[in-house]
Amino acid sequence: MGRAHLERIENELAGGKVVAVADVNLDAARAVAEPLGVKAYGTGAELIADPTVDAVLIATFGKVHASDLLAAIEAGKYVLCEKPLVTTTADALRVLEAEQRAGKKLVTVGYMRRFDVGYQQMRAALVAGEHGYATLVHCRHRNPSVPENYTTRNMIDDTASHEIDICRYLLGEEIVRVRVEAPRATSHRFEHLQDPLVLVAYTTSGVRIDDEVNVNLQWGYSIECELVMETGTIRLGDQEQTHVRDQYGNRNPICASHIDRFHAAFNAEVQQWIRAVERDQHTGSSAWDGYAAVAVVEAALSSLDAGDGREVAVQLIEKPTFYD
Repeated sequence: MGRAHLERIENELAGGKVVAVADVNLDAARAVAEPLGVKAYGTGAELIADPTVDAVLIATFGKVHASDLLAAIEAGKYVLCEKPLVTTTADALRVLEAEQRAGKKLVTVGYMRRFDVGYQQMRAALVAGEHGYATLVHCRHRNPSVPENYTTRNMIDDTASHEIDICRYLLGEEIVRVRVEAPRATSHRFEHLQDPLVLVAYTTSGVRIDDEVNVNLQWGYSIECELVMETGTIRLGDQEQTHVRDQYGNRNPICASHIDRFHAAFNAEVQQWIRAVERDQHTGSSAWDGYAAVAVVEAALSSLDAGDGREVAVQLIEKPTFYD
């Protein structure tokens, strides 16, 4: 993800320039930095402390985000942090508190689906009110495969995190209760993995969300969403650009990964962030959005660990006026 962002900043977007990269594997950082003639660091802390760095993009594993987020906030530097913001509500609250002490919103969470044209059109249709209010959202998050170090927990805290956030964005309200169900497991999974899972959630007003997380389907990366309103529905298209018709049928290409499927959304997200930093402004999803998603993840993991599909209430603090 870091390399993909570096590529877009250097070659596709305007207004930003990479001046330093960091990786716990310093040789890997150098391999990326040297062709660009920029600095390479072995820690995020060193990069954040560099006075030539105006803003920071974090694309490391979620469980190590907290220290770099807190360092960037302390340094007064805007930061775009890939999702999840962090992996525990305790760390998320530390980020919220640090940002409020700083007196300005500095953290944007990388929920790029908010910048996808299809999701934006879905939200606009709901806001317009022509078909009444929302009652249901059906989501499908399907991967061709995952690496062996991918865990069942990752299906919730990494993969379903996207649906959790986009449903909050679409509906404009919080998720308040959630449960996780485990259907019959696919034979294509690693033995340690429970796949697929179904996450079922309810919002403040009672909208029901279901999210199929199915990460070993073999054939492609497929993101689906249907928003059901009182008198109409709206769903994402299949992102087709061309169709082939032959003896095998009428078909369109399927994306292989999130980097392909959401390339335009990633570009729009990072471009908006760069322009906002130029104006000394915050943009995009906030640290509160990151915290709210982590709170839902924690409740979902409690349901998963129970193993009986029980429903768990989402525990949220009262939203600070700072994030209104």
